[in-house]
Amino acid sequence: MLKLFNSLGKKLEPFEPVHPNRVTLFTCGPSVYQRSHIGNFRTFLFEDVLVRYLEFSGYRVVRGMNFTDLEDKALREAEKRGVSLRALTDENIGRFLEEMNLLRMKTPDYLVRASEAIEESVEIIERLLERGIAYRFKGNVYFDPLKFPRFGSLFGLDLGKWPKKKRRFHRDTYPGMNWNLGDFILWHGCKKSDSSCWETRIGKGRPSWNIQDPSMVMKHFDETLSIYCGGFDNLIRHHDYSIAILESVRPYPMAKFWLHGYHLLVNGRKMSKSRGNVYYVEDLLRQGYDAAAIRFFLIYGHYRQKLNFTFEAMRKVAERLRGFQGKFDSLRARAAQEASTDSDPQAASQLRSLFSRWMDDDLRVREAFDALDRFLSEQHIPSLSSSAARGFLKSLCEIDQVLQVLPKEEAAITPSPGKSFSG
Repeated sequence: MLKLFNSLGKKLEPFEPVHPNRVTLFTCGPSVYQRSHIGNFRTFLFEDVLVRYLEFSGYRVVRGMNFTDLEDKALREAEKRGVSLRALTDENIGRFLEEMNLLRMKTPDYLVRASEAIEESVEIIERLLERGIAYRFKGNVYFDPLKFPRFGSLFGLDLGKWPKKKRRFHRDTYPGMNWNLGDFILWHGCKKSDSSCWETRIGKGRPSWNIQDPSMVMKHFDETLSIYCGGFDNLIRHHDYSIAILESVRPYPMAKFWLHGYHLLVNGRKMSKSRGNVYYVEDLLRQGYDAAAIRFFLIYGHYRQKLNFTFEAMRKVAERLRGFQGKFDSLRARAAQEASTDSDPQAASQLRSLFSRWMDDDLRVREAFDALDRFLSEQHIPSLSSSAARGFLKSLCEIDQVLQVLPKEEAAITPSPGKSFSG
């Protein structure tokens, strides 16, 4: 049975969706004020493996993913570059979709921009104001976390340490991994300098970053989600804010399982433009690595552990993958040597069981892949019966519906500015 580490209970739990055989899942998508780097894609690929393995296990998955196209950072970047907010975010969304396709990621059922859920944000804020959980101050609207009894339960926050002096935070977020405890903003009242504002029932303005995910979830999922995913950074503040907002206006939990992917480091350090160690997918393509190798490197390390990127580590993992692909090609050649199309079901079930044994333990891709590789290395492929070769081949093709690393025709990508996208 599949077990997943639930951040809500901070332990491995047997996975049971809210509805039998059907999984509703929401994943935090990219902040599109800039291009997504390989650290961002590590999180998106862990989520892709999760979705694919759930489907491999027989579940029907309905997935939503957001584009954060409306936040302080996006407005500042658009102003800095002298372009409209829409032009900036279109470019970065277009590039993201190209690279998502290149890395063989499934397209979610719902891809929604934050700017497309303004009505839902307004509706939530109206309810929070009515219930006295939110309040107006100098044209903005703020959320008082002390009005939500379970605030901080996802992170495990000790409310006893909450400062007696109230503070108010008017920015979407703030740097660092600590909790600056105080009231957080839900709605930015429009100022003359703001370039993106909406005329609404609660006044002219725009929703803050922290209300955008609850708004998009409410737009597409009128129920408790089976799983909510995001990066580890979102476990600090952001996801507890989301829970407090949505569960204050709906009488049921936001999600049953919360999963968080950990950081990608570069040479042991966090990526930073000032250090010059930010890498994009096209940087690795230019180094001669194909999409399958890039994907494999980013999913090979366990999602709840930090992954350290170096070009030497990348080279070794790509070499390992080539060896595995060679075994697949040998099986394909052996299976084609006889006209029969029969496949050995026992051979097929051996590989599938081996794969599931490790993947059921919180998606242990490394151990699953290594076990498959060892098993195939122990076979003398030229001596296999053609039916056994076809059985192994059939099972590997099914497994690759999850891993997506075996040879196939590559999607093309041009290392140039992203194309426009209108969602």
